[in-house]
Amino acid sequence: MAWALKLPLTDEVIESGLVQDFDASLSGIGQELGAGAYSMSDVLALPIFKQEESNLPPDSENKILPFQYVLCAATSPAIKLHDETLTYLNQGQSYEIRMLDNRKLGELPEITGKMVKSIIRVVFHDRRLQYTEHQQLEGWRWNRPGDRILDLDIPMSVGMVDPRANPTQLNTVEFLWDPSKRTSVFIQVHCISTEFTMRKHGGEKGVPFRIQIDTFKENDGEEYTEHQHSASCQVKVFKPKGADRKQKTDREKMEKRAPQEKEKYQPSYETTILTECSPWPEVTYVNNSPSPGFNSTHNSFPVAEGVVRPRLTVYVCQESQQAREQQQKHENGDTASSTFFVYHAIYLEDLTAVELTEKIAQLFNISPRQISQIFKQGPTGIHVLVSDEMIQNFQDEVCFVLDTMKAETNDGYHIILK
Repeated sequence: MAWALKLPLTDEVIESGLVQDFDASLSGIGQELGAGAYSMSDVLALPIFKQEESNLPPDSENKILPFQYVLCAATSPAIKLHDETLTYLNQGQSYEIRMLDNRKLGELPEITGKMVKSIIRVVFHDRRLQYTEHQQLEGWRWNRPGDRILDLDIPMSVGMVDPRANPTQLNTVEFLWDPSKRTSVFIQVHCISTEFTMRKHGGEKGVPFRIQIDTFKENDGEEYTEHQHSASCQVKVFKPKGADRKQKTDREKMEKRAPQEKEKYQPSYETTILTECSPWPEVTYVNNSPSPGFNSTHNSFPVAEGVVRPRLTVYVCQESQQAREQQQKHENGDTASSTFFVYHAIYLEDLTAVELTEKIAQLFNISPRQISQIFKQGPTGIHVLVSDEMIQNFQDEVCFVLDTMKAETNDGYHIILK
């Protein structure tokens, strides 16, 4: 069966999405769309465009930007003029990304007639979560065995060649494409923003993600290692239909604002332009050898090198008789409480049970030898032995109440994380 996709690439649809937060050095670029070419020279003169110097690689003013990526999802209307756009996505829904060739005639002839490779990632927007990305993703994998964070919708996609998804890199996909041909890639994001938020009382604010695309051309050794372009956009992912409700809520809030207040905010656009950014760091790209199909061997995928040493923050509070009494009152429906609980921060770098034991002992001024075992209270109150793997799956800034239990075989104590 042959799959075909008809794209309503009218000038009105494209223009509505192109007027966004976008690097001001782009001028006079165009893209063949259907029967005619669309010129960017007029819209780039609008004051809404600005240069995100902090996100751009050096010498960007004279750099040729050969590609442009357009995510077919509306931007939020509740974003101030000089802030980065924010786009809401529904979990598991297929969203189109148009891969556009922005080269002028005669520019970068070495790409003409050749394939390029693009790598799409879903990464954290917040720097704090970026430092613990490995632990965050491993925790997600533990809770969602067999699922991926990012997938390609292959039947819907057009112009994509040799798509691949590394089974060990849940948030990354890659593929080849020919810039001279129409290419539209459909992606699905399966994680939601609140899965990486500390659980409190419900209604937690979800963390923002970034969708980033890095594109490479072949070198003399036929390896896709020469970086050509990178761009990204900020998104939040909601449970199915949640993005539509959030978009509607933002629109209603803006409609209630005074006219002078509305002028401080960007309008909502039907599509999202990914803005230029630095390449994704600390990754080495190796040869993209032929593969039999999707989800093939991972030998051709990027391997992280020199990853920033992870750091995990754990908050602990020693349980006391008073705390138990207050907890009992809370369970009985008595919300009145004057107790102030003080938590201590423990910073883990090696993410091992030995390190956690040493840090807890140091916090309470005891010898690590006095701590026999550390358990985590699990379902139905069972005690699960804390291992290195369990610590590596802790969410950053997780909170525990520490209880102690006399060890049976020596004078030490067991620590129970509740």
